[in-house]
Amino acid sequence: MSDLSIRALSKAFGGVRAVNEVSFEVKRGEFLAMIGPNGAGKSTCFNMINGQLAPDSGSIWFEQKNLTGLAPREIWRLGVGRTFQVASTFGSMTVGENVQMALLSHANEIYRYWRPAAAMHRERALALLDQVGMREAADRPSRELAYGDVKRVELAIALANDPRLLLMDEPTAGMAPRERNDLIALVKRLVVEQGISVLFTEHSMDVVFAFADRIIVLARGRLIADGNAAEIRDHPQVREVYFGTGKTFARAAGAAS
Repeated sequence: MSDLSIRALSKAFGGVRAVNEVSFEVKRGEFLAMIGPNGAGKSTCFNMINGQLAPDSGSIWFEQKNLTGLAPREIWRLGVGRTFQVASTFGSMTVGENVQMALLSHANEIYRYWRPAAAMHRERALALLDQVGMREAADRPSRELAYGDVKRVELAIALANDPRLLLMDEPTAGMAPRERNDLIALVKRLVVEQGISVLFTEHSMDVVFAFADRIIVLARGRLIADGNAAEIRDHPQVREVYFGTGKTFARAAGAAS
């Protein structure tokens, strides 16, 4: 059964077709990586799925609901979480308060000023922080956190709406190799434990080939390959377009196998 179904999605900017008739599915509980060279159309495709861009044609379906044309907040309320390439939190708030704000939003309680917000959803926020290994930092100001820890807090925030699908844009960007692997291993564990489907973009091939259940590859706006790590590693067109000769690609893919 598929959680997300992308059907003939297209988007052009002027005369440039950034995404051209792209179709794929994310199965329930699947950890799917979207990769491709710079300019392949990954970010455009990702932003259409999340509602930040409207497609020129095609459709986006999540659990038999048509997401095409919906705003990001509407998509979020339907059970689709999102993390961003550049993680950010409210630096003046504590770690726990950042998660509580997401929970207040999910419960439509942001504007209930007559209740003390600091006490609302505190236990649920702590539970989410515990899932990502950040409970001990709940009362620390977010501005004091290392970047890798900010990424973990962002993940807790993304889980605040109990998502059934999680969209992760470059989740390990700016992180050291060990931090990258620790974060993706954490996400993969949550996928297995909670049955969350994940679609993520990633430039680190070691992460992709070590953790993804399936990989799709975009090049010049088109989907050129869809398969498991071994199939993508040996795909001649992927090796050609991704790094020219494919040597760098092969080393990264081989190191992760």
